[in-house]
Amino acid sequence: MHRHQLLNTRVQVQILASSIAMGGMATRLALAVVCSIVLLSSLGTVAATGKTGRITVYWGQTASEGSLRKACESNLYSTVILSFLTHFGSGRYKLNLAGHSWSAVGPDIKYCQSKKILVLLSIGGGIGKYSLASEADAKAVAKHLWDFYLGGSSRSRPFGNAVLDGIDFDIELGSSKHYDDLAKYLKKYSGKGKRKVWLTAAPQCPFPDRMLGEALRTGLFDRVHVQFYNNPVCSYRAGNVAAFTRAWNKWANSLPRGSVYLGLPAARGAAGSGYVDPATLKSRVLPIIQRSRNYGGIMLWSRYWDIQTGYSKAVKRAV
Repeated sequence: MHRHQLLNTRVQVQILASSIAMGGMATRLALAVVCSIVLLSSLGTVAATGKTGRITVYWGQTASEGSLRKACESNLYSTVILSFLTHFGSGRYKLNLAGHSWSAVGPDIKYCQSKKILVLLSIGGGIGKYSLASEADAKAVAKHLWDFYLGGSSRSRPFGNAVLDGIDFDIELGSSKHYDDLAKYLKKYSGKGKRKVWLTAAPQCPFPDRMLGEALRTGLFDRVHVQFYNNPVCSYRAGNVAAFTRAWNKWANSLPRGSVYLGLPAARGAAGSGYVDPATLKSRVLPIIQRSRNYGGIMLWSRYWDIQTGYSKAVKRAV
């Protein structure tokens, strides 16, 4: 409860306590009723104010967005996702951090982590060539990710001895097969290093996601950043509030052990559709999604667009 609510509650209880001293069963019953109301109102306040302040942002697709360190210095984000490993499977791998020097990223990862900011690597994306041919291929990709980016070892680690916190699945191309296997093999590495291996995903808002549905059913993902954009059927907009709410509730109810983030573009130009202005997000959208027990925060595409609009600054205190 807010401060003024607590003060009012104390006054009410003090008055009733004085009345009790004067006796009477009716007074005692009145006190019980008021205390119940106070308790329920406090619980209602907590449920309706599910703020976390957590914002996840994607970084890595243009030098114009500035360094990873600058992103973390802004104090706007709780998680930064490096994007993307655009090629993987069948022994082929390609990291694409367009315009960014890999050698500079390693120290920046450590800096971000020193500020308690999670840094993950996203695999997939909308451009690239990737797939998993078999369970054995999934196991090999998991080992590559462990050795090159997580707690394993290799002479060719792109970010040196910096150890990422986990892997994000942004699977939009190719086949949907064996990503459940990849999640299982990656999660097994959690007990082998000094860090937990976080698993996150960025499914599309139509439920279930056609690419990641099977993987998400494993229950191994710590959180999902659902893309409520470029999907008019479930994006938030006037006239589609009911469909948006149904889609959000399906995602929240399907992942009781994980947290669910609302994925949005940080500018109109960042996506084909689905942009929600900060005022509407705060007044209309957040009150809907913050009712969910596993509401986690919001995800923004991307750091570059967020710099242009100041979106995260405008909404952070309400998120």
